[in-house]
Amino acid sequence: MDGPSGSGKSSTSRGVATRLGLRYLDTGAQFRAITWWMLRHGVDLDDPAAIAAHAGDPVLESGTDPQAPMITVDGTDVAGPIREQEVTSVVSAVSAVPEVRARLLREQREIIGAGGIVVEGRDIGTVVVPDAPVKVFLTAEPDARAARRTAELAGATVEATQIDLIRRDKADSGRAAAPLTMAEDAHHIDTTPFTLDEVIDQVVTLVEKAQG
Repeated sequence: MDGPSGSGKSSTSRGVATRLGLRYLDTGAQFRAITWWMLRHGVDLDDPAAIAAHAGDPVLESGTDPQAPMITVDGTDVAGPIREQEVTSVVSAVSAVPEVRARLLREQREIIGAGGIVVEGRDIGTVVVPDAPVKVFLTAEPDARAARRTAELAGATVEATQIDLIRRDKADSGRAAAPLTMAEDAHHIDTTPFTLDEVIDQVVTLVEKAQG
């Protein structure tokens, strides 16, 4: 499940995994967790070489329960802190560093294993699991995306969130390493006119069709 921020990836992915009894992995949370660690350890996030040098230092543990997703860094629960603006504003810079992506790619593929999992991110269908049996790319109108993201961020305004989304879209789509792009064989769903349950229904139908 790929797509930009605010498109409904997280809610849809967790809903589909719960409905179908599958595991769940939020790869974005992993990038945020590494970013959180870098901030706490004073790494210069304007220096890709400094980020690369510490890419392997944080010890991550990612839970796969869609109803209670968790992530820890060096044993500390960071599920809340990684969603704060401090991390959000710089996570794209950390995510663009090839060494960070390579480290997490290995861990993501290990967690995915033989399958039975819904994975959300920005390069899942193109890089992480290019042979996935079902690929979905979610989008939404800018206003809808900004409203959704604002509801998730304490103290944020729709206007500021929309500016930040545009900035992140540009950074994520333009980076050299695994840019945000839709796989050729992905199913595109514009979530703007649908309720969450309706989007989940559409994805579940795709999975059931793929299973024959």
